[in-house]
Parts: sequence; C-alpha cells; structure tokens
Amino acid sequence: MTVPLDTQQDIREMDARGVPRTRISRELGVSRNTVAKYADMRDMSPTAPVAPPRPHPAVDAHAAWMDAVLEEDLGAPRKQRHTAKRIFDRLVDERGYEGSYSSVCRYVARWREENEAPSARGGYLELEWAPGAAQVDFGNFRCEIAGAARDMKLLVLTLPHSNARFCTATFSERSECLCDGLRRIFEWIGRAPALLVLDNATEAGRMVRGRVTESALFSQFRAHYRCASRYCNPYSGNEKGSVENAVGFLRRNLPVPQPSVGSLDELNSILRAGCEGVNAASTCRDGRPTAEALAEDLSSMLALPGVAFDSVRWVRAKSDKRGYVEVCGNRYCAGPAWHDRELVVGVRAGSVEVLDGRGRKVAALRRSWEDGEVVRNPASLIPALVARPRAFGESTIRRDMPAPLVEAIERCDKAGRRRAFRAISRAAESSGFDAACRAAEGIFESGRVPDDASCDLLARRIAGGEEGAGGAALAVYDLLAKGAMCDAG
Repeated sequence: MTVPLDTQQDIREMDARGVPRTRISRELGVSRNTVAKYADMRDMSPTAPVAPPRPHPAVDAHAAWMDAVLEEDLGAPRKQRHTAKRIFDRLVDERGYEGSYSSVCRYVARWREENEAPSARGGYLELEWAPGAAQVDFGNFRCEIAGAARDMKLLVLTLPHSNARFCTATFSERSECLCDGLRRIFEWIGRAPALLVLDNATEAGRMVRGRVTESALFSQFRAHYRCASRYCNPYSGNEKGSVENAVGFLRRNLPVPQPSVGSLDELNSILRAGCEGVNAASTCRDGRPTAEALAEDLSSMLALPGVAFDSVRWVRAKSDKRGYVEVCGNRYCAGPAWHDRELVVGVRAGSVEVLDGRGRKVAALRRSWEDGEVVRNPASLIPALVARPRAFGESTIRRDMPAPLVEAIERCDKAGRRRAFRAISRAAESSGFDAACRAAEGIFESGRVPDDASCDLLARRIAGGEEGAGGAALAVYDLLAKGAMCDAG
C-alpha cells in the first residue's frame, strides 16, 4: 500500500523534531516499519513514472485521460466535479472502455487520496518570528546574459529573526525553478529552514477557502528537506513583510545597474557576493548584528540530507513523426529514431531529459525559455542516419557539421557513410558532438574513413584541449593497430 505524500511529510517532520518513532506510528496510524522507511530515506527526489508496482491493464490505458480530468476538476466548483460514475460513463461512451466500474472507483479514490489538498496549516503570522523560520518570494528584474536581454526572476529567502537575506536568479517561477533555487540557497546557508512561509503567487501551492493544494514537486522537495510550510494571501504583504521588503531592497541595490554577464552562474555569483555584503552590514530587529542573530537561526534549522534534491518534473509526451516532443510550449528533438513513441520527459530548470518507456536515456537537451523554440542536439539525429545513410543528403544535420566533413561523407559509399556516422555517434557520447566532428574531419584528411576506436580516441583528446591532438592521437592509434596486426601474425 502506498503511503500518501502528506503522511510521508508528517513522518519526516515529526522525526526531525525528535518525536519517538513509536509515537509517530501511533499518531499517524502507520506501522513502525513504514515510519523507519520514510524517516531514514536519504533521497526524496521524484523518480520517473516508468515502472508501476502493480499493473492495472483495464484502467492503465486511460490513466492519463483520467488524471487530466481530475486535475482540471480541482479548479471547478465542487458540485460540478466528476464523480467516479460520471468518469466511468465517459470512458465507456468516449473511449470504448471495457473494464469494470469498481476499477474506476478504486483509481479515482486513490488519485484523490494522493492529490487532493491536505488540511490547511495557515493562520495569522506572529509578529515575532521564531529562529529557523524563513519567508520566500519572487521579484522581477532585467539583465543581459551572453549578449541577450532577459527578463529574470529574483528568488529571495529571508530569515526574519536575524534579518539575513539571500537571493538567486532563475528564468521562471515554475516549480522546478523554485525548488532548484531554494536548493541552491539551502546549500549556501548550510542548513534548511524548519518553516517556509510563501504566498499563492508562487508555484509551490495555493490556499483556497482555508485548504492548501500544494504542487507535487514542491511537496516532495519539502519532504526531502523535512520543512514545514505555511501559505498566506499574496495581497497581504504584512503577513510576510520581511521578504516583501527584502525583494524591493535587493532589487534596488544588487542588479543596479543592469548586470551584463556571460552565464547564469556568473550572475548568481554576483548576487551571492552582494547578499553577503548586505548581511555583514545589517542588524536585526533588536539592534544586534545580523551575523550574531544568524547563529540562533542556524541552531534552529535542519541539517541538510546527504543527497541533493533533484528538482525535476516528469511528464509524459508523445513524439511526432520527426521525433520531436512538445513540453511547456517548446519542441525538443528526441531524434527521428524515436518518432511516434510514448516518451517520459524530465523537465529541470536548465535541462530537459528524454527517456523511453523503460527509463533508458534517449536525449539530454538544454531547457529553452523562449516561446515556440525548437531545441535539438545534432547527435540525436545520427542513429537514424546509421540506419539510412543515403538520407544524409537531405538531413538538417549537415548545417551542424564543418563543410569539409560534409564533403568527405558525401564522397563515401553507403558502407563508408554508415561507418563514419557510427564512429561520430559513439565519440559524441563521451566527448560531445563538436569534438566528434573535428575528430572525424581529421581522420578523413589523413585519407581514412573514421572508425570507432580512432574517432573516440582523437575526440577525447580534442575535448581535453590538447595541442596537436590530431597528429598525436592518430600516431598512437597507428602504433596500436600495427601492434595488433603483429600479435595476430
């Protein structure tokens, strides 16, 4: 039996507070083995939904459709939500469902138990903040990254007891960006807050009529770090005045004038140095230096687990006839070999990972934050060319390769092309596409068709930045090849 996510959170929060495990078992109504399992679990990162423990063939084929219906119902009036009977009727009429009504009832009940809002933990915030509590909010700012102007989000976390302020830049307020940004701040501080206070404007969760609906990813993030949470009205700044003030203060001081940086990491290094300077010069409410009161905050915060949280949101997507999947309004290339397939996509703050139905890695691509952009890795196109070498003449991969390499491949026969593509593909796995292409080009220039061993060896040396890698690597390969021939003789 699967333990609901909110029960897992309660187990870890109570264990973090030092509550005896026998008492946790009694109060939550779960076995002591279950308490030990979740209290001692080191990693609460989400896992790809590729291997359900118990198959239910009658309803599994319609699970995605039912999930979408029930998810949409969360925003509908309560008296206009689907009952299990209504879902069953629609499955029969619209999707040709031939299973039993009881199977649908069990699926709907299980979904609601795992996904509907837990009891609210809200209330009025006290004016005097206890050590270890944190407030979280976002602000907007502009900067230039790698020569392009961007609208960025400033994720700010404050510790009201000590008036310590921390911030990091993200591309979006999406749940994967929120969790990744908070993880970086936690690692910067060296501890995790015992309580996180947020508002409905974040993608962490929402409180409606006293009931909180939390995003699945943020719930797993909280369980991983054993933090409690509290939500307040986004239009009532007094409920989280510390972070409201900090967002304005940090935005007026740190990204002014507008930063011009080469990467997001460089920008965050600037913001971190700025926060450390602000904290070193600030005082808390009672007049003490922030650095002195921060020690009290740290003593009341939680130790970090030994494993960093993987802020990934897993979704299912079907690729089109060219092997592209659409996620968050952008299209990502899994490769022509994966056309018309049901794939699992892991969406992170800076990357997109595509897996097949059994969890095998298909492609790893950068995350795009531009509307309607097409993202692809040229290496993902090569397996299809290995199978159909003559398609190279019309393949879009030609524009990603150096012109001399394209010309050399065109001069090859079918077998030579297949051998070259296979060598480039395998070298790209370890050294990257550009290094693999440069290696193949160098081997063609020496009068040979690239093979797996020589191309991989040369690409590794090119990727490592070795001077004169081409000649040295090929010379070594020639010696190895001659030695092998002598041994065979």
